[in-house]
Amino acid sequence: MARRRKRRKSGCLIFFILFLLIILAGILFLLSKLNKIQTYNLDKDNITINDINDSDMNGYTNFVLFGVDSRQNELDKNTRSDSIIIASINKSTKEVKLASIYRDTYVPIGDSGYAKINAAYAKGGPELAISTINKVWDLNITDFVTANFNAVTSIVNDLGGVEIDIQSDELKEINRYINDVNKINKTSSPHLTHAGKQTLDGTQATAYSRVRYTAGNDFRRTERQRNVIYGILNKAKSSSLSTILSVSDKILPQVYTSLSTTDIIGLAKDVFSYKIADDSGFPVDKKTGTVNRASIVLPTTLSSNVTKLHKFLFGTENYQPSSTVQSISKQLQSVRVY
Repeated sequence: MARRRKRRKSGCLIFFILFLLIILAGILFLLSKLNKIQTYNLDKDNITINDINDSDMNGYTNFVLFGVDSRQNELDKNTRSDSIIIASINKSTKEVKLASIYRDTYVPIGDSGYAKINAAYAKGGPELAISTINKVWDLNITDFVTANFNAVTSIVNDLGGVEIDIQSDELKEINRYINDVNKINKTSSPHLTHAGKQTLDGTQATAYSRVRYTAGNDFRRTERQRNVIYGILNKAKSSSLSTILSVSDKILPQVYTSLSTTDIIGLAKDVFSYKIADDSGFPVDKKTGTVNRASIVLPTTLSSNVTKLHKFLFGTENYQPSSTVQSISKQLQSVRVY
């Protein structure tokens, strides 16, 4: 399993919340607030899309949510995307499904050979990252939202904290990460003293979402992140206008997206109808190990995992992967992990 890495940031807890707040801002003083967002004119002609039958994706709005840890707030390049989430909105039911792609998943990236999928963003920005996702997972995505993790502590604090059910085996690791987050953000949040349901402040919630060294390791961490997502959503729905605007002012400058104002307005009209129907991590079938001294996640097999992803996101029965995916899948089967 992967070696312990210093100051790993939380994975998926921030992204759906950030997106939700973006479209809330679209309702509340839309134009003035959205001017704070960094926009990116994505050249869709440069996005790779396999030769696929994409009829199962009709009726869905799909985009990728990237999470980066940038102290200089560089959201377009030179940083790995530590979190990668495919967000799919059913246009009819307004149900949202979130599929996290494990950042250590071993895949081909452009013409540079095989590497962890989170390296694609650093090597070629959102265009290469989206192209890699489309190529590996048989998707036709052409939009993205990127967010800086630094905003999470402020979001939770401004909302008055989130309620989380802490397990006894998590206490030691949470408190270790509280020390780390306090140092990074120059905060002074106290350690947790007991297990059970309790309200966490921003530093404590960030620390909780970063824990990955209990049973389940990095895969279990995504469940903690979802717990924080639901906690923030519950608080956001009952928060005052002034609170939502305060949160938006702080986080929108740390958001980078290809979505236009028109796109966001189109999504904003249904903001209160959206609900998270399900979330999961991919690849589902996998093994872990090291290749060239790097810890990786290896799909077993990629083809079967692509079929499961299409079933999860779009309800497609027995999806047949493209020839491109099948070729990559065969190559991955020959990879030896240690």
